[in-house]
Amino acid sequence: MRRRTPAVLSALLAGALLLGPQAAGADQPTSTSATATSAATTSPVAKKSTNPVTPGDFTGYGFDQCLTPEQWKMNRWLKHSPFLAVGIYISGDSRACRNQPNLTPTWVTKQLRKGWRLLPITLGPQASCQPRFPRYDDDVKINPKPGGNGRYFQARQQGLAEAEKAVAAATALGIAQGSTLFYDLEGYDNSNTHCRESALAFVGAWTEKLHELGWVSGVYSSAGSGIKALDDARVSRPGTYTLPDTIWIARWDGVANTSTSYIRDDGWRPGGRVKQYRGGHDETWGGVKINIDSNFLDVGRGSIAPREVAMCGGVRVNWPVYAALRPATGNQKPSDPRQVKALQCLLKDKGRYAGAVNGKLNARLLSSIRAWQSATGAPVRDRWSKANWMTLHAAGSSPVLKRGSAGGEVRRVQRALNAASPKAKVVVTGVFDARTDAAVRAWQKKVDLPVSGVVNPESWAALRNGIR
Repeated sequence: MRRRTPAVLSALLAGALLLGPQAAGADQPTSTSATATSAATTSPVAKKSTNPVTPGDFTGYGFDQCLTPEQWKMNRWLKHSPFLAVGIYISGDSRACRNQPNLTPTWVTKQLRKGWRLLPITLGPQASCQPRFPRYDDDVKINPKPGGNGRYFQARQQGLAEAEKAVAAATALGIAQGSTLFYDLEGYDNSNTHCRESALAFVGAWTEKLHELGWVSGVYSSAGSGIKALDDARVSRPGTYTLPDTIWIARWDGVANTSTSYIRDDGWRPGGRVKQYRGGHDETWGGVKINIDSNFLDVGRGSIAPREVAMCGGVRVNWPVYAALRPATGNQKPSDPRQVKALQCLLKDKGRYAGAVNGKLNARLLSSIRAWQSATGAPVRDRWSKANWMTLHAAGSSPVLKRGSAGGEVRRVQRALNAASPKAKVVVTGVFDARTDAAVRAWQKKVDLPVSGVVNPESWAALRNGIR
């Protein structure tokens, strides 16, 4: 990220200047040569993309960097970092990193298939009163002239053209129509009327053209300038400018949420906000260091999981605490038949039990218990332990899971965590939420795994081994 002096950082944190993902570019080599690659100059592919819409429905962490990371770095960060979304600069003549050697259709498809959410960013013409632009000899600023009717016609034309270029770049990269494209509007002086109003006209036209072409509009800017101007227009002058569907708030307050005191709480909620809460800094995950900005997203419907299909005719398999089960002998009371049913059902689902799901810890179930314990390397005995519950829940596919992940695999992890610790009491929703993240971290700390909140191959192995 761009290195800031303490005085400038202070101003940024006050919201007076931009706190932007493009700030990363100052530390990266830039090119103004004719050979510098730009996705915006690539013709759209004719074939419709089969990639999923991005970022889609998601609540979780993201990062952005000026230069698109190499594939091997993305792989390491997928397995070890808390991030599941990544900002990429796809177009715009004012980008610091015009040359993007790693950003290809293949790269885009691979990230989406691995579960990454992409945030495509354009950084083109900037506000007329922005002091750091133009960056090169061949980029321009937003035209501040109001024109005869005061509608900033020239700024609007620039916004329309930039949207078309962004769509062309996104299409060429295989980003699916219906995805959100973000315009990076660096911070500027809101007290400069023509500067502010022309910028609003520009991003309004950007949004109109994206909608016309079948895409979703996002605008990134500082909390104290571009975002505040959009929110003020929303409340005080509705209909004056076409507003983006999603706002990306630059506010380096260190708080991983989507709130800021610079704008009202009701705008772009639910599901229309991203917040860059920490500026340029180095982070190392999986032995790979990258200089990033940190973001928190709450977009679309948020992370959601498909409704769980009832098992064994509706047997309850989700419990806040999984009890140890054993046959009733002497003073030993019978095990909870509801949890015995859950065990029978889950073993049946794995093809390891063929008896009735009746809640009885009978000889047939005990035989299945011993077979499962033997197969998983656990002590073989006529009782079912919490560790055995863990091995049962963790058995199966083992994708990398983290904050924002959703689906059946998340449910299995949530059940395994409840089996690992009676204090976890994770609600089994299938969504890797804040409570699940905290439970994963607590368990990782307890069993001496790296505390990342990421269920990666090492964590899956520990769950499958019943380590608690």
